[in-house]
Amino acid sequence: MLENLNLEELLFIDIETVPQFSDFNAVPEKFQNLWEKKAAYFLKDEMTPADVYQSAGIYAEFGKIICISVGMIIQRHGEPAYRVKSYYGEDEKLLLSEFGEMLQKYTTLPHRMKLCAHNGIEFDFPYIARRMLINGIKLPSILSIAGAKPWEVKETLIDTLQLWKFGDYKHYTSLNLLCAVFNIPTPKDDIDGSDVARVYYEEKDIKRIVRYCEKDTLAVAQLMLRYQGKDLIPADNMEIVE
Repeated sequence: MLENLNLEELLFIDIETVPQFSDFNAVPEKFQNLWEKKAAYFLKDEMTPADVYQSAGIYAEFGKIICISVGMIIQRHGEPAYRVKSYYGEDEKLLLSEFGEMLQKYTTLPHRMKLCAHNGIEFDFPYIARRMLINGIKLPSILSIAGAKPWEVKETLIDTLQLWKFGDYKHYTSLNLLCAVFNIPTPKDDIDGSDVARVYYEEKDIKRIVRYCEKDTLAVAQLMLRYQGKDLIPADNMEIVE
């Protein structure tokens, strides 16, 4: 499969999510009660649901998307390069709508590009689909996979984590670890996922989050190149589309 996969036909994506509210006290009472029930499954020692509210961002029912970055491998002056664009902001419905329009354009005929993400099958792809439905946005065809067979999903949604598992369903390997073992420059050189909510709500520096998200998509593209035994794209060959 990997040998026959044209990496220039892939859209490499990554999302950044945060809790829907800056802290637990700002959450409407109905959702406070629902979060308390959800948090009961992973509370430890003397912790309260408010103590773990920062984790709410990983659940589509309690979180929201603040950035989706999309990149692709291109040829520039005969050499491989990387082009990336981000959809971001406080208006989740707007960024999801714009992202969805782009997906519908590039993943249907005549383009038929596929999506690629690390842990995308378990996180990015379903999270985007759920938040689109919550926001009343029609799902692009490529994400309308409810009830689809696993082999049908694999035709259009590529997951670098699943590829690394080699069928071992219990094995999880972070993108950061794979970057280390394949000698790929880490995208975590400024912040990592645990910092995103703080940077968004306290520092109000969404551009910093966007740059981090874009570097994550490049890391996924570099990982796919390594999977195919190819050279990495030089870091200065990344083109950001504003």
